[in-house]
Amino acid sequence: MPCANRLTLDATLAARDALRHTPAGIPVLECTLHHESMQREAGGARRVDCDVHALAFADVALALDRVALGTALRCEGFMARRYRTGASLTLHVTGFEEIVMTKGN
Repeated sequence: MPCANRLTLDATLAARDALRHTPAGIPVLECTLHHESMQREAGGARRVDCDVHALAFADVALALDRVALGTALRCEGFMARRYRTGASLTLHVTGFEEIVMTKGN
């Protein structure tokens, strides 16, 4: 059974909920990441414009809570179901860095 589940996404921090804590006291932050790019597919160019639900825990949540909305980020993490019985996905952010977006990124 394949087990690779890693994603790197360049996006801007579009929205953020209030920082909360799990019953065990672990910080949790839910946010929306907005991604725009041009991708090559089937020999042509495809414009990609999407919002991705994201979730961060512990130190990553605390750090992401200090980032200003609209900031460009390179996020790394893994995908999982947003709800245990649902079909929608969420990006679990395990690390990120601020990036400088240049025209054409």
